[in-house]
Amino acid sequence: MNKAMLQSLFLEFLPVESVLIDEPMRKHTSFKIGGPADFLLLPKKIEDIQRIIHICKVNDAPYFVMGNGSNLLVRDKGMRSVVIKIADNFNDVKIEGTKVIARAGVLLSTLSNKVLRESLAGFEFASGIPGTLGGAVTMNAGAYGGEIKDVLTSCKVLDEEGNVLEFTNEELKLGYRTSIVQEKGYVVLEVTIDLRQDEYDKIKERINELNIQRTTKQPLHLPSAGSVFKRPPGYFAGKLIQDSDLKGVKVGGAQVSELHSGFIVNVGNATAADVLNLIKLIQEEVMKNFGVALHPEVRVIGEE
Repeated sequence: MNKAMLQSLFLEFLPVESVLIDEPMRKHTSFKIGGPADFLLLPKKIEDIQRIIHICKVNDAPYFVMGNGSNLLVRDKGMRSVVIKIADNFNDVKIEGTKVIARAGVLLSTLSNKVLRESLAGFEFASGIPGTLGGAVTMNAGAYGGEIKDVLTSCKVLDEEGNVLEFTNEELKLGYRTSIVQEKGYVVLEVTIDLRQDEYDKIKERINELNIQRTTKQPLHLPSAGSVFKRPPGYFAGKLIQDSDLKGVKVGGAQVSELHSGFIVNVGNATAADVLNLIKLIQEEVMKNFGVALHPEVRVIGEE
């Protein structure tokens, strides 16, 4: 990958502050972990994303699309690729009655506050989920009995050829932490959700109740990527880990949370290797004690 040539091509249409070179990925993940990416780009228009992907393909440069980095573990050597970040740089929201049209980069917490101001109900479950709307659609994020599939009506995505496609709820094949977006490697651009009118105070009360549950049961004061493992059928990952006497166990700067055993937290300059070694230890102990395989929910990327 000719970095100087790529930099020149990107700067033809992106402002210099949107083209970051050798950017530490720890600045862009909720784990606060990760080595440098060759490029991190911050496009603000669909056309910019299309053009970036075209340049990468023509020049055989690998690329990776991310949201707010809330479900990522970037390895310590970083990423020899072009990272396209779709977050605050791509977060417009339009509300028309009970219909909400939002770009993929808007944070779920921000969107929750916007729909609350319009007294729209049905999105309360997402108010405390970290990450962007695009990431939430990709993995059909959910919490406290609600999922993105419950409110989504349609979604615009970009395919690997740079074409804009639109899918209905059913066509997206939204399942437990999966979707056609994830299967096909599409990039979420814009999402339309349908909510319902309700009383502001009732919606606010529901959000407050959920936030209390989160803050008392989850280690929100420490860097993490949320629940590390998918829920195994018939079990809860956190309970299996706790019952394996792993609560509080450390590997380097990574620790099984003392508040919620389903979380691994960064308690002080943890490396990706620390986290991966702790994940392996957890998997081995849970398999030994209960015969249950735990599969990571967090996405591991970067150079090994």
